[in-house]
Amino acid sequence: MIPFTYERADDVAGAVGFLRDHPDSKLLAGGTNLVDHMKLGVANPPALVDISRLPLDQISENPDGSLRLGATARNADTAAHPLVRRRYPVLARALLSGASPQLRNLATNGGNLLQRTRCVYFQDVTTPCNKRVPGSGCSAIGGYTRYHAILGASEQCVATHPSDMAVALTALDARVVVHGPAGERDIDIRELYRLPGDHPDRDTILDRRDVIVAIDLPAPPDGSVSTYRKVRDRASYAFALVSVGAEITMGDGVIGDARIALGGVAHKPWRAEAAETVLRGRQPSRELFTAAADAELADARPLAGNEFKIPLVRRTLTAVLEELTTR
Repeated sequence: MIPFTYERADDVAGAVGFLRDHPDSKLLAGGTNLVDHMKLGVANPPALVDISRLPLDQISENPDGSLRLGATARNADTAAHPLVRRRYPVLARALLSGASPQLRNLATNGGNLLQRTRCVYFQDVTTPCNKRVPGSGCSAIGGYTRYHAILGASEQCVATHPSDMAVALTALDARVVVHGPAGERDIDIRELYRLPGDHPDRDTILDRRDVIVAIDLPAPPDGSVSTYRKVRDRASYAFALVSVGAEITMGDGVIGDARIALGGVAHKPWRAEAAETVLRGRQPSRELFTAAADAELADARPLAGNEFKIPLVRRTLTAVLEELTTR
């Protein structure tokens, strides 16, 4: 038994204050990731502050047509919300492709964004891992790499980000609302996550005293269509080998705008900006979609054992674009 201090926050400011006053303390919401890591010995926080009962579980429409997702709203409730299903199918499908129904009933939106990698070496405390113990080495390099990165990795870490929800939100240009010691601010989700570089132990740009309170989704463009496709080793309860979240707007037979994010390929949800540039203003065709995928994969650096991800990204992205441009 490893003892720790537990406190239930009365408000967001109280949670921020607890994090400030208790070094190395952690937030507890749904607990579906943190509690697992405490059981494995990956995380040993001396104190937890429970925010699960704070009034942050609402999903509400703003006057400008945007949508605010409360940080402690459950993944299942978010996926089932009528406005999410109708306006943001890419998000609903991403949420429903993650975990099991039981976990989605407990996991929160904020916690989903902050879940840590499922790299087998990160979760095995008997092996070196720079993300878990900085400077100890990366066991995945030269090891089991089937689920690991082909984009944006470093010599310090080749792990991938596990969240399906974060991929969809990246394609939607979501903004993450955070409350910290200096008050409230919002962050473009593309800026929230870090590539590993020399500090793979730092997943995000957040201060350890920050609390995610909401996620804001812009109103979808008129006529836009979106979807999420996930390729995995089995039909359910598995993390992505490759996933694609995309929102496409068509006009006069050409692609007016494209917003695409990839999962299972990098340390963070990977915004496919090179592919988007190739697609905009062009008539859809298989040749165009292949060219867009190749532009995005130009800097891919697969590891021995995950080379298959390059053609898998190409095929998955092409299939998603064909589906969306022929609706």
